[in-house]
Amino acid sequence: MPSSIASGKAPISDEKRRGPPLAWVGWAFLGLIGAVTVAYIAGKAWSNPVLFLQNILDGLKLGFVYALIALGYTMVYGIVKLINFAHGDVFMVGAFTSFYAVSRFRLHQWPSAVFPGIDPTVSVIIGSITVVLLAMLICVLLAVTIERVAYKPLREAPRIAALITAIGVSFFLEFFGALPFVYSGRFIPYKAPFPTTAWYVQDGIHPIVSGTASPDNTISFSNIFLLIAAASILVQVFLQWIVKRTKIGVAMRAASYDKSTARLMGINVDRVISFTFAIGAAFAGLGGVLYAIAYSSIWSQLGVLPGLKAFVAAVLGGIGSIPGAFVGALIMGQAEALTMGYISTPMRDAVAFAILIIVLLVKPTGLFGEPSGEKA
Repeated sequence: MPSSIASGKAPISDEKRRGPPLAWVGWAFLGLIGAVTVAYIAGKAWSNPVLFLQNILDGLKLGFVYALIALGYTMVYGIVKLINFAHGDVFMVGAFTSFYAVSRFRLHQWPSAVFPGIDPTVSVIIGSITVVLLAMLICVLLAVTIERVAYKPLREAPRIAALITAIGVSFFLEFFGALPFVYSGRFIPYKAPFPTTAWYVQDGIHPIVSGTASPDNTISFSNIFLLIAAASILVQVFLQWIVKRTKIGVAMRAASYDKSTARLMGINVDRVISFTFAIGAAFAGLGGVLYAIAYSSIWSQLGVLPGLKAFVAAVLGGIGSIPGAFVGALIMGQAEALTMGYISTPMRDAVAFAILIIVLLVKPTGLFGEPSGEKA
């Protein structure tokens, strides 16, 4: 008796066993495109290594910002199995909150106003931290409100219902923010709450005089790049500590594995989910402030593309994996920067979403993801 009949399963045909006809042609073409791209960039890097290193630094700056957003995507999906497309717009709200705190309320200047004798450097540090904390707080309140109003009633509904709701919330935040009496739909120049300093590398590290450009064939970076890198790495370490070493982290892991069993063990799953949304939104608010400082312009659609690219980064790293989101974001930043530097600026978005398609074709679980299994 054939084993397939004994097992009650239909026999597997030779065609299915071998795969779709001529599927290797597509894989060969994909490999060829990848090899040509790598060879092209390697040739450019060899001819001008300084420009290549500058592109790498620019990619790191972008990737660190994407990491702050991608962490929120991967945490929420890991527990609720929801792709929160409104997360990018929470990022936008954080940028605008800091803009109004600086431009209208001068919140970054409060230490020197309250304590006239305070050291100017200390005043700038305290004032800037206050602006960042306010942006993070507003984003936390917004995300928790969205979760309670829009997502919690759909907790037991089919996933497609929550997904459509997330898209609707995203559109609402974008177009509500574009109203003239809210944020307006125009680009707004952003002034950083602290002075920026830049350096270039040429036989050592030298400061760039304000109002001048760095010399040719040099690598330049600023204190904003250092701040973004430090903040992103510290957030990654802090989040790993929360998940691995704290009581709420244990509850998050338990809820991620099995919500019903977690409830039976006395875990308040609703509170865990709200906390997950809150901490992800806090990081997105921090990312919004840093992004606005780095690129000096904001508008109501600010969170659309960074949010989508951070989602691609989370998928690339393995959605649900915190280290995966971080690594995927750095890869996305490098892909964009190298595309802008060696191909063309408009192509960077096409390359970003081509990465999503390739990952879903080659390894849908991402770099650090694990195949989902049935729970007992």
